[in-house]
Amino acid sequence: MRVGFCLAMVLTAAPVFAQASGGAQRVTAAVRLQQQYNQAKTNLTQSAEKMTEETATFKPSADVRTFAGVFAHVAQFHYIWCAQFKGGTNPNQDNLEQTKTTRADALKALTDSFAYCDDAFASLTDETMAQMVPGRGGEQSKVVPLMNLIAHDNEEYGIATIYLRMKGLVPPSTENAGRGRGAPGGAGRGRGRE
Repeated sequence: MRVGFCLAMVLTAAPVFAQASGGAQRVTAAVRLQQQYNQAKTNLTQSAEKMTEETATFKPSADVRTFAGVFAHVAQFHYIWCAQFKGGTNPNQDNLEQTKTTRADALKALTDSFAYCDDAFASLTDETMAQMVPGRGGEQSKVVPLMNLIAHDNEEYGIATIYLRMKGLVPPSTENAGRGRGAPGGAGRGRGRE
């Protein structure tokens, strides 16, 4: 249901017009998805970089993933969804959540998975979004796996922010919110408690 709603919102919103300095810039649905992907990539990568070896094994409770496990989980699904978009075989046959348990391993898995997905998002156009490919239960728009990826990345970033806050760290989106707006040290909208 979430995917259908997201797809409907993206397709009905295209083209969206945004004001840029120097005049109007046309922002299509494909461009907006690329922007969302890049924002999620920034948030998750910066969160993973804040992780230490000690916090990599941190779990808020016994029944959830470790901090490193959150990023390995994200990487696992990047490969699945970008392989679906590309129409090829998933190059990752490893269970990343089980094998990438250290800070260095989880960060590398995340970085490598983004590198695998970068060209999928770079090649995204409004025309490729409209192409139909085989999917679960029938045909689906080729962009559906990439929309799943963005939604999942944002969900997992929300989880990572809890881990960060529990360790006294400020999430990247909060830190970055005030930058460039004249607020010293990242103070600004969305700063929250530290």
